[in-house]
Amino acid sequence: MRLSEFQRACAEEFGADYARVLIRDHWLAAFGGTAQEALDSGAPARDVWEALCVELGVPPARRHGRGLIDPRE
Repeated sequence: MRLSEFQRACAEEFGADYARVLIRDHWLAAFGGTAQEALDSGAPARDVWEALCVELGVPPARRHGRGLIDPRE
């Protein structure tokens, strides 16, 4: 997952404004920091997206990111 795909998936799942807040401020236990900090430290965008989905209860059917191609296809 590219960074642009991560950003688009977040915006489409949570809304553009709230997505920016989540990425900047939401503490991800899996990374011991925010999504932005995880990305800045080199964590794969796919892993950060998955951690956000798990913590925020995004249904598994939507975890490939709305507007993105399902990676199983």
